[in-house]
Amino acid sequence: MAPSRDSQAAQYQKMTGTPVEQLVFRMSIPTVISMLVTNIYNLADTYFVSSIGTSASGAVGIVFALMAILQAVGFMMGHGAGSLISMKLGARDLPAARKLASTAFFTALALGVSVSLIGLLFLRPLMVLLGSTPTILPYASRYAVFILLAAPMMVTSCVMNNILRYEGKAAFAMVGLTFGGVLNIALDPLFIFGLKLGITGAGLATALSQTVSAGLLLSVFLRGKTQSTFRLRDLSRQPGDYLRIFRNGMPSLLRQGLNSIAAMLLNNAAAVYGDPAVAAMSIVGRASFLIFAVGIGIGQGLQPVSSFNYGAGRYSRVRRAYLFTLAYGTSACAVLSTVGLLSADSIITAFRDDPAVIAIGVPALRAQCLASYLCVIFQSTNMLHQSVGRSNAATVLASLRNGVCFIPLILLLPRLLGITGVMWAQPCADFLASVVSIPFLLHFITTLPPDTPASP
Repeated sequence: MAPSRDSQAAQYQKMTGTPVEQLVFRMSIPTVISMLVTNIYNLADTYFVSSIGTSASGAVGIVFALMAILQAVGFMMGHGAGSLISMKLGARDLPAARKLASTAFFTALALGVSVSLIGLLFLRPLMVLLGSTPTILPYASRYAVFILLAAPMMVTSCVMNNILRYEGKAAFAMVGLTFGGVLNIALDPLFIFGLKLGITGAGLATALSQTVSAGLLLSVFLRGKTQSTFRLRDLSRQPGDYLRIFRNGMPSLLRQGLNSIAAMLLNNAAAVYGDPAVAAMSIVGRASFLIFAVGIGIGQGLQPVSSFNYGAGRYSRVRRAYLFTLAYGTSACAVLSTVGLLSADSIITAFRDDPAVIAIGVPALRAQCLASYLCVIFQSTNMLHQSVGRSNAATVLASLRNGVCFIPLILLLPRLLGITGVMWAQPCADFLASVVSIPFLLHFITTLPPDTPASP
């Protein structure tokens, strides 16, 4: 079932005629909710698993690195195709948009199956590579099996979520992701404690919730609520289409892939100081991501607005939308960062009332909150460049936080400062990434061309 021409025209008018401040705000609300629910699920998962023991708590951080790999594949295809789809819709080229959507979906499905099979074949070596200590390894392996089984659903969910957002239908994406997250929170205590499955129950709960979430997102496309469709006959046979998706999605692949590498390096650096250090940094990562998630959600509200209007030649609207996002997102993250600074003791203690974990986790969380005041600068600047197809600049920006800035710091600072260096490596990287992003944002907003005349 395809949407009517009237609904297509109404969507075009909404995206190019509504004040951009209203559009960004409206579209950011569902994405922020989705990010918060996902993060709350991550925190709940960490909380329930942490009650099993310190080694089990450390396993959450290990498996989080694995999930980052799967998200890297999904976001590469989703962002890579989504921004191109939005620009095609802005240019009123619906057949091209549908071809891109089908190509991204089926390619992501194939990649998800491949990652699943390879990961299951080399499970234990993979867990060691991601930072498992001998005591954490049994927990991480049992948890990761279910994550790998759900890999195709996780990867395709990322694609569908991003296509919905770039079409301006973030509310549909929110429903699918939110329901999956809430289901996961409900299943965790049931499986872990009620059925006495321990960390195996946490993995099973995640796999089931990811499958349900993927099904809900797919139903939106099958019920004709979108302009994009998934049909095998629309799968592109032109290498150029795949190249464009991969190239435009490269910043997402790099960003998420570096997230996984960063998590691995952080786990290995913390492991030198024992399981409490791994557990503490895992909890800090999940807790501080709440702030980061709000910034990402607000930036995702910008993406469909900038892509659609860039494709339609409404460049002044792109500039205004970005400046509003920068002010709006920075204000929101500043409030959350302040709360985190003041409540660090309570937050860490709530997850693991272990003196060794608390001694490392509290100062580490405060350090991360300090850096989070500026996180929207590099987040929104990176998202803006990717959303309008400036993939080279977007790729450079994507490499900053967990690559160019973080990797040297996590290798150097612990050697110089011990565990303090482990705590401060990510906050310092975030600060540097924000500073380096400023010339990119200034160049972008000052070099946009004048608006093109509206087409009939």
